[in-house]
Amino acid sequence: MKNKDGNFVSAIIYVHRGNSNTECFLEMINRVFASNFRRYEIICINDEADEAANESIRVFKKRHEDVIISIIHMGFQHGLEAAMNAGVDLSIGDFVFEFDSTYIDYEEKLIMDVYGKVLEGYDIVSAVPPALGSKMTSRIFYSIYNHFSDAEYDLQTERFRIISRRAVNRVSAYGKTIPYRKAVYNSSGLEVAGIQYETTGKKDGLKYEDTKRCNTALDALVIFTSFAYKFSMFLSVAMAVFMIISGFYTGVAYFGQNKPVEGWAPIMGLISLGFFSIFTVLTIIIKYLDILLRFVFKKQKYLISSIEKL
Repeated sequence: MKNKDGNFVSAIIYVHRGNSNTECFLEMINRVFASNFRRYEIICINDEADEAANESIRVFKKRHEDVIISIIHMGFQHGLEAAMNAGVDLSIGDFVFEFDSTYIDYEEKLIMDVYGKVLEGYDIVSAVPPALGSKMTSRIFYSIYNHFSDAEYDLQTERFRIISRRAVNRVSAYGKTIPYRKAVYNSSGLEVAGIQYETTGKKDGLKYEDTKRCNTALDALVIFTSFAYKFSMFLSVAMAVFMIISGFYTGVAYFGQNKPVEGWAPIMGLISLGFFSIFTVLTIIIKYLDILLRFVFKKQKYLISSIEKL
């Protein structure tokens, strides 16, 4: 008989509208956990998921009555980050698996490979798909983020991850609201690792497309990198150089022999670029103020409608 691991593990699964393979995913997770762990729990985050997805969770529970499973019903659609934070807060495992979607393009053994890596002394370990399989927008974002970030580890596309209880406690002390988990994990000062894997030919489920990911990406760039500051500084310097060139041209035109009739071109160019720079810098300042306002005065991280213990 196989000796099972004594650590208590939690699996947090984000269930959203359009999930069609929730039951299949739960069966896969339970198959791996039941074979390798003595004690575990499964937490499903219902972020405005279809009723069919919720019913498939209940059907799974009837089939496996001994499994500890909970459904967190969010008060309204919060998006991936806030909903997953609710699941992490509810979890009690020594190690917590975060599945941002029920999309499967990996072998089942990868779950235990990631777990084995965290036992080597790492606090955060991620399953990393091939870079060429990720979206171009994601690659551009990570390229910009990693270039302007001072973190020791680079961000990249991840399929799922495991975090230790120490990492959970460290991140919980970060602040009232966790705007972007991956960035906070990366900046926590704990040991981080990633396991590259080759995708399988059979792929099940749909990748989750967060409608709020653009705003999340902007928040991450503003909070965790120097991108906004350096970009505004670049605009200021460019504006100063343009003003010097325009001033030199104005002097030459005024004291020269061939005077332009109107001189509207350099003036309009200066005005246009000046207003563009001013409004761009103001946009960055407003973004900073918006983040400060939400993080300082918004004490409620998320709103839960109910927690269903199955």
